[in-house]
Amino acid sequence: MMKQKTMKAALSALAVAVSAQSAAALDEITVGYFLEWPMPFEYAKATGRYDEELGMKVNWVSFDAGTAMSAAMASGDVQLSVSQGLPPFVVGVSAGVDLQIVDIAVSYSENDNCVVAEALEIDKDSAKELEGKKVGVPIGTAAHYGFLKQMSHFDVDITTMEIVDMAPAEGAAAFAQGNLDMVCGWGGALRRMKEHGNVLLTGAEKEDLGILVFDVTSGPSTFIAENSEVVTKFLQVTADANEMWAAGSNTQEMIDVIAKDAGMDPADAAASLETFTFPTVEEQLGPKWLGGGAQEFMLGVAQVFKDAGSIPEALESYDDTVNTGPLSDVSK
Repeated sequence: MMKQKTMKAALSALAVAVSAQSAAALDEITVGYFLEWPMPFEYAKATGRYDEELGMKVNWVSFDAGTAMSAAMASGDVQLSVSQGLPPFVVGVSAGVDLQIVDIAVSYSENDNCVVAEALEIDKDSAKELEGKKVGVPIGTAAHYGFLKQMSHFDVDITTMEIVDMAPAEGAAAFAQGNLDMVCGWGGALRRMKEHGNVLLTGAEKEDLGILVFDVTSGPSTFIAENSEVVTKFLQVTADANEMWAAGSNTQEMIDVIAKDAGMDPADAAASLETFTFPTVEEQLGPKWLGGGAQEFMLGVAQVFKDAGSIPEALESYDDTVNTGPLSDVSK
């Protein structure tokens, strides 16, 4: 049976009030991000563009799960998080953490998945055999949401499974040692997982089932309201880096810098980036994303987590958890 102690403890921690910050006193901010998750913004990060454009020191702190990002933002230790998975964001705001989405960071259905141990020889035609197996899943994350949706699709009774809350890197190590039957994760950890097993569904197959996988840039609503100009400048630098990447004229230079910042080999970073899509500012503001699609998708994500017992209740609407003001200013 799946243990809920870890999730309940996390939800209790997330319920603390977000510390307000005065715009007048703001002279530096702290931003959360992931290692082994290469993105164009890291080129701007490594070359000092954020500090330069914001006119202040930007401190960066790495996390291993989006749930930890929510806790850090709730405590006031972190003001923005780049590439927080949507499911952990939904878990946080459903638990009462006053966070908002300010942009769509990346879409990556091919770079977040669950892997079955090769020795089991289980594929999508025999997925029912996963019942009773031991699985490593980072609870409350995009990988957790994908796991729940896939198991529901294959009619696998997860109450028969031993589900262990494990960060992707930790899960990949345990999987390599043969201590798990299935493991879920993303990025570099997912690549290592695939060395010892197979996925049940491809990214395209997951999307056909309505399993979208995307990350957002998020922050405490109080911070965003009091520092909208700072947030706009931050998003502008991110958008410029994405545009530079999309242009393709500085690919190798950017890969080398991004890989180093992400703690990866350039070839591995390039392979990951090939599975990523970075929507333009105009696309993000459109109906597929922040113009309504993301808000509707969050309702579905919340319902999945509620049905699984991972959150006590879902919000009636997630419209107020999206703030397009700063991104709209970027588009202007």
